[in-house]
This record gives sequence, structure tokens and C-alpha cells, in this order.
Amino acid sequence: MSSFKIKTNVVTAFKMHGYSLKSDALKYLVDVLLPVNEVLCEDWLDRILEVVQKQPLKSAVIDKATVEAAVQECSHLRDDDSEQVLSVIDAFSVPRFTYSNDRKKFLSNETLKLPPPNLHGSAKDKADIFKDRYQILYQRTSRHDLFTPLALGANPEESSRKFQLKPVEYLLGCTAKVGDVLVLGMLTQINEGRFSLEDPTGAVPLDLSKTNFHVGLFTENCFVLAEGSYEDKVFQVNALGFPPAEPSQTTRAYFGNINFFGGESKTSVKSSARLKALEEQAEDAIFVFLSDVWLDQAKVMEKLRILFAGYSTLPPTAFVFCGNFTSAPYGPNHVKTLRESMRELADMLLEFPALVESSRFVFVPGPLDPGPGKILPRPALPKVITEELQSKIPTAIFTSNPCRIQFCTQEIVVFREDIIQKMSRNCVRFPNPETSITQHFVKTIVSQAHLVPLPLHVSPVYWALDNALRIYPLPDVIVCADKFDPFTETSAECCIFNPGSFAGSGYLFKVYLPATKTVEDSKIET
Repeated sequence: MSSFKIKTNVVTAFKMHGYSLKSDALKYLVDVLLPVNEVLCEDWLDRILEVVQKQPLKSAVIDKATVEAAVQECSHLRDDDSEQVLSVIDAFSVPRFTYSNDRKKFLSNETLKLPPPNLHGSAKDKADIFKDRYQILYQRTSRHDLFTPLALGANPEESSRKFQLKPVEYLLGCTAKVGDVLVLGMLTQINEGRFSLEDPTGAVPLDLSKTNFHVGLFTENCFVLAEGSYEDKVFQVNALGFPPAEPSQTTRAYFGNINFFGGESKTSVKSSARLKALEEQAEDAIFVFLSDVWLDQAKVMEKLRILFAGYSTLPPTAFVFCGNFTSAPYGPNHVKTLRESMRELADMLLEFPALVESSRFVFVPGPLDPGPGKILPRPALPKVITEELQSKIPTAIFTSNPCRIQFCTQEIVVFREDIIQKMSRNCVRFPNPETSITQHFVKTIVSQAHLVPLPLHVSPVYWALDNALRIYPLPDVIVCADKFDPFTETSAECCIFNPGSFAGSGYLFKVYLPATKTVEDSKIET
């Protein structure tokens, strides 16, 4: 790449972030990036800008000393090979980012000097749950083709296919009837039995008597696009739908190589050429997902032995076991039974040394497993239950619910909760029966960019850790382990599937093939 093109790219990149470079700083950067090939040049520039932003700058004009320090730090980061082929990421270590309206980008909470999360959150943390969700969905919707302003010189007829979002305060300030208004807001019940639409600017009562509900499970505290007219201080909604979803590739094209997903890599693994090459070589990699693995049932243990024997000749990359791990998750002997069941599982695995050596065994707790109540995210199973299996099977990983799995450049979110039934039971309006309930569910979580778009009294969440339940940008795969019937759906280039209940649905499970990004239905015959 020519020095002129590099100079243009550097100036443009810094301008987009609100900075300008002194002449000696610009010359230094061009000299540094000149030997770098075109593919890696953009990656280096993103890293340098990220480091520059973390420095205590006194001015928006960047000098040579600041740039030199940033390049030096980036070199150290490059030397530190933090890119792992397989990584299991705990929900409590997911990076925290806040969207800045002024800068039109996500900034880490460390950059913003915000305090680390606390399980006993403050009132501000609770308010920030919905404020942050709104900001994410608003900026995403505003960038959609249907909502972007008409370009200069474009055909005027195209304006009929464009929409303009209005805040709630626009309606509240109108004294006459206003028609054809589109508002993004959250469904709430400020007064019991009467729904309102709320955004950061205010709340307006809704009339849903003649509303046409689009595909999705519309629950209280979910964010919706409401279209209708405003009259007599009531918003009469004609149509109610969800904000349009956005593929991960589109999100990353706008925000760069920020590592939203988590793990040790400083930037998104999607930009790693090394991991991409390793992924292409790993044609035989497979992930086996099972849910409701009742280890206290002799029949389940018998089927697991058949499963392990079948895969012993070609060990999978990982087995992912989701709870509940006992059939009777209550009583004084619950912990003792589960500890003994884990011991039996460890002894069984030792009979298959090829699996123990080559595969990872990931355990995700279920809603009725031992732990600190039904608040999300749930920590891993207590060590008093797992320590014996962990000592015998070093490749076992006990993680949180939900958790994240990174394999090469692919991102997988695993969530164990009977969420479909819970969302269906709390719908504002029963969903259209012409569309399957799984399609309604998938549309909802993808559009909401959140695993649990429910009121906090229905599905409690640690206020300061709500970010662990977000799915933005969308991962490659979302595993919603639920006792509901197994399904596999695709939305916005994201694969969402439910392996079903292993113990309760005839020993069904799912197999994911990263090489082809396909899901196979599997079953152990009875």
C-alpha cells in the first residue's frame, strides 16, 4: 500500500474518532504502517486508536510522543499471544461497554472510569439496565436502511419507503391529533392493567384494542416499534413490531474490532487471520450439546456410556452438559446425591482415555441445581460438588449460566433456562398461531439483543450484570437449552437451537459442526 493511501487512512480514522494529528506524529505513523500489508494495516490502526483513547489526553490534537507510546504498547500486545483456539468465558467476566451518544461508539467502562459491577447493585444500576438496552436498540434501528435519511440526489419516490423515529416527548408536546407516528420504546405498566410506552424522554398511555401484532412474543419490559396516531393524550397503536435485527457482520463493520464477546484476546477473534486458518483446518471439530442430564438416573448414565463409547474413536472438541443434573432437585440429600453422581460420571469417563485427553467437558448449571437462587447470571456449581470430578478429569470446565464459548473465530452462547414457556405465559397478547412458537421466540431474543427480555419480577437479574445476558453483536450460535421441544432456527445469520431435554425427551441431543455451521439432530435409541 502506498504511503499516500496510508496517510489518508490514518487521517480519516483519527478524524472519525474526533482527533487530529500533528505533522511529526502523522509522519511517524505512516513510517510504522508502511511495511505492514493492507489486511493487517487496518487492524493495527484500530489497536493504536484504542490505546490512544485510553490515555489521559489534554487535547484532541495528538502529538508524536502519544503515538509512539501507543505503538509500543500495541507491539507488546502483539507479542503476547492471547488468541486461544477454545475458550470458555464465564458470565461474570464478560467485558462491559457503554454506548456513547456523543461519540457514536461503544466505550469500555474502564475508559469511562465507571466502577466494577457489584452483586448488590444501586438504584442507578437498575435504571441503567433499561437505559442501556434502549440505547443499543435505538442506535441499531437508526442505522437501518428504513430509518436512515434520504441521500442527496436520491429519487424522491424513495422517501415513501423511509420512516422517522419520534421520541415520546414529541407526542406529549402535541395538542392536536397527530397521525402516522413511529416510536421506539419499552412496554410498561405504570398503572396496573394499562400499558404505556416509555423511553428516556417520558411515557405515554397506549390503546392496544385495534393493534396488529407482528411476529414475536410481546412481553412487558420488551422494546417495540409502535406505529399509530396520538389523540386525547393516548397513543392509539395500529401496529406493534420489534426493532429490526442486525447481523454481526454489519455491527462489526460499524464499530470495528472491539471484543464485545470476552476472552483473553484484546480485539475480536473475528479479525484474527491465524484463528481463521486454524478453523479451516479443523474440519472434524464437533460440539455435542445435552440438556437435563439427570446423573442420578441409572438409565441416563447407561445412555451416556453409549454416547461416550460412540464418540471414543473420534473425540469431539467439547461435550456441553446443561443442568438440571438431578431428577429431584430438592430435599436434604440433594447436594450429596449430586456429588456422588459426579463421582460416578468421572469414573465412567476414565474408561474412555481418548475422550479425557482430547475433549473438553463443559458443565452449565440449570435453574434447579444448587446455587444462590434463581437470579441470573448463575455462578458455576459449588466446588464441594465438583472438586472430585475436577481432580480426576482435568479437562472438565464448570462455568456459569449463561456462558460463552469461543472456538477459533466462532462465538457460541449457551443459556440453560426454561425461557420459552416463561415468555409465552407473560405475553401481552397471545402470539399468532399461524407462526410456530419457536419462530416467535427466536424473533424476540434476536430483535431485543437480550436472552431474557422479561420483567425483573418474572426473571430476576443482577442489576449490574445485565450485560452478561446481552447478545449484541449477535454470536454465530445461541444454544437455548430448554425443556421445550428441540428446534433449530436461523435469524440474522445467527443459528439458534434447543437440544431439548435429554432425560425427558427420549435421549435427544444436538451436534454442532463449526466447519459447515450446521446442526444435526441426534438420539440414543432406547
